[in-house]
Amino acid sequence: MASGDQMAEIVEPGDMEEVNEAQGLEDGSSLKSTMERNGKTQPDGPVKEKKLGMMKQFRESMKRVGERSLLASNSKGSKDRPYSDQGGDSIDPEVTSLTHQLPPTHSPSLSAGSPVASPLKSPDPSTIGDSLLKKGASIRRSLRLVGNKKDKTLKQEPLQSVTEVTVEEKREKKKEEINESLLLPEIPLIPPSGLTAGSPVGSPLKSPVGFFQIKEGGEIAEDSPPSQKKHSRTHSDPSTIGDSLLKKGASIRRSFRLVGNKKTLKQEQLQSVTEITVEEKRAGEESVEIKESYILPEIPLTPLSVMQINELIKTEVLEEAHLNLLSLRQEFQRERDECTEEASPMELAKKEKDLSILYRAMQEKVKEIVRNSNSLPSLNKELLMHVARVIQEEEKREAEPGGMVGLGDWRGAWREAVSEGVEATLKRVPLDRPEQNASWLAIHLGLLGKAIVENLEKVKRELQGSYPPSFNVFSTYMSCYHGAVSQHLNTLQQQVTDLKDYYALLDWIINRYESEKIMGSPSLRPEMEAEKTGLSLEEGFLDQLKGKYCMRAKEDMRASLDKILELENEDIWIKKQAPETDDEHFLNSDIHMDIWTNVKSNAVNSKRIDVNLEMRVVCSCLEELQQFPKRFETKLRYCCNSVENPSLWADYQITYINSFTALMEHMEGYRESCPTQVDHLSREVDGLVNRLVQSLEDQFKNDVRPYLRRMMTRKWLSTDEDFQQLYSRTEKLTHRCLQMRPPNVQTFLSCLHYYVVKEYVSQLMKNNYSCKNRKHDKAATKMRVQWDKLKDLFEEMTTHDWLHPVGDHLSNIIGETNKRDIKNHLKLLVADYPDISKKHLSAVLYFRGLMRGRERQAILQRFTELKRELGTAGNIGDNRRALFSDMQVTVTNTDRLADIPFFCFLLPDS
Repeated sequence: MASGDQMAEIVEPGDMEEVNEAQGLEDGSSLKSTMERNGKTQPDGPVKEKKLGMMKQFRESMKRVGERSLLASNSKGSKDRPYSDQGGDSIDPEVTSLTHQLPPTHSPSLSAGSPVASPLKSPDPSTIGDSLLKKGASIRRSLRLVGNKKDKTLKQEPLQSVTEVTVEEKREKKKEEINESLLLPEIPLIPPSGLTAGSPVGSPLKSPVGFFQIKEGGEIAEDSPPSQKKHSRTHSDPSTIGDSLLKKGASIRRSFRLVGNKKTLKQEQLQSVTEITVEEKRAGEESVEIKESYILPEIPLTPLSVMQINELIKTEVLEEAHLNLLSLRQEFQRERDECTEEASPMELAKKEKDLSILYRAMQEKVKEIVRNSNSLPSLNKELLMHVARVIQEEEKREAEPGGMVGLGDWRGAWREAVSEGVEATLKRVPLDRPEQNASWLAIHLGLLGKAIVENLEKVKRELQGSYPPSFNVFSTYMSCYHGAVSQHLNTLQQQVTDLKDYYALLDWIINRYESEKIMGSPSLRPEMEAEKTGLSLEEGFLDQLKGKYCMRAKEDMRASLDKILELENEDIWIKKQAPETDDEHFLNSDIHMDIWTNVKSNAVNSKRIDVNLEMRVVCSCLEELQQFPKRFETKLRYCCNSVENPSLWADYQITYINSFTALMEHMEGYRESCPTQVDHLSREVDGLVNRLVQSLEDQFKNDVRPYLRRMMTRKWLSTDEDFQQLYSRTEKLTHRCLQMRPPNVQTFLSCLHYYVVKEYVSQLMKNNYSCKNRKHDKAATKMRVQWDKLKDLFEEMTTHDWLHPVGDHLSNIIGETNKRDIKNHLKLLVADYPDISKKHLSAVLYFRGLMRGRERQAILQRFTELKRELGTAGNIGDNRRALFSDMQVTVTNTDRLADIPFFCFLLPDS
């Protein structure tokens, strides 16, 4: 084709006016101005006439070529393209190309006689004329967007063509003009890389040989070299040629989009000629629903060989393979039904075996495709459609009477393949071993839920549209996931040993699987609304798992308690470290907090799973906790037996009294859900606390016993050393007990007060000393002073305030100067302490120095009367105020004489 420079030399201004008039343009100087912009000058007059003659001759020759050229009748229309550097103009398909006036070797990619350069043959140009005219107009519109090399902008001006077609010639018969305009599409000035002159690939259109010269069986006939080929006219179907040319026209249009400015066109301008994107095309394909009904393609009369059918199955050409398989099946049925002599039983058996093998191969291939369909669902939509049609067709033929039945249950095989694919998906979820990662199960379950949602989203988005509605694809996959996940969980629970893993498994099954994170995900709606969202667990599986969870919680509770004992021994007992105090200045140990935290965490976690499970877990923990107080006491005494400091040992006891009391307060919160277990634990804890308190008392008793034993003796009367030791140890213990938590502190101090009072008074009952020579006055004074100190010590700490008057009553009796006036002090003593007996009073009188005589007998007689008057004779009164009943009295000879009646001591003269 001629370049822009060549045209500038050939075409004259006068010619342009004729061209513009023929094209309906207003401005005849458009081409002229264009050439001036490109730096082209107009040649002189003689040259113009010469060129004009050449143009006329060229026009006449082109008319003749249009009448006899096959290409002129078969071309899709002139494929316009930029012919010069000015870019914005293109050649109208109605205009005859000037290149035919140039030497035939002007194109680097086409040569005369080449099969690529040869025109396509057509029996009737008018058959496709209208179609080609439309295509040519479309190509012209697209070429108007080609950029200008200099302006770097797209020209929206009317196209100008270089031609000598006159207005009169344009007004000729329309059909002849169309036929004349159907020329070979122009070749781009810059040929694509890799194309050479004469190359059959370099031409936008294939030669007639490429289209029609094919041997029987699909093989292409061997051709002579391109230079020796002759272009003979063949009688082909015009529609076939038309479709081929339409496709070639589209290819040429795409090639034209790559032609234009040397610099890239703007993206906004390219959008007008951009075809449908891949995403839009895919979205359009996905939106098409596969219908339930279908039309089976025609079954071949003669099937392919068994090997060929098997190869089609292997290469997943299912539609063709199935049709040939049906043809082979029909052939077998005909031969079996005819039962001719020619059809030997051996041949029939062989063919039946071949059919069975092919059917099995087909079904296995179908299952393989279905199994892998969820991995790459977007790439096998058409393949899955063929799978569905195969299944549907085989289901129809299963009911054929008398016919050979295939493998059968194709829908069941499809479901089995879906289930196997789901199981394979679950197996691909990463799963660490417990020794590799402590959180192996929690991580795996999180990834498992994510994989389930993602795969069901693919099923909903892609696979569901690849099958007819009767397959219920989403429901089938949902059912398979329920079953596969249930089996997977059953396998997982066999590997679970830790409590946290049991919790993770139960929590995932009960709370997470049906939540919005997995089956209730908004991305799976509305399909999920009509589906069952629960797992297909085996009967009793969940209860068994809960039972294992409770047992593991109980075992962990025991291990935790053992660990608490070990830590207490290592951190406190071995080091003989003093206990710490809390913010309220109470001796404190973290034992109760550790135990309560353990039970509480198990209760809270299990409640998230199930309220009933919370009760079972708490009861299990409390049952194990019942054994702990005794184990703790044994360990404590074993480890602290070597503690020589009594104060440190007392601190330990007070500390653990506080700790176990606080522990029981925590456990009382579970009395409503586990009353039996709480009662048993309460008895065990109370027993431990009482034993610790008693141990503390025993330690104090052993400590002060030597000092109490020397009370109410001659030494006591002369020195205060023993009492000071008693008072000092009592005071120290009472202050230490202030670090004991209520209510134990009040109970313990009351017991301590009672013990000190009883033991102090008991020394009067031993008859170890008798105040003679008026020493009773000194003894009474000393007793009153010591008693006041003891009373002040326990004043604010004890609940046994009824013990305070006993010291005053006894001091008054002992210190009374007139023996007869002692009777006046008996009424208050008997009223406050009704359990006092005659023996107790006799011992007091003995200490006072009244070992015999009338006064002593008179006092005892008055005591007996008062007891009778107050109604306390023969009983000890209020048991809650029993003091003297617990005191042992040492009997003396004087006491024996006290039993003799008073009148026996009277003289005869009296």
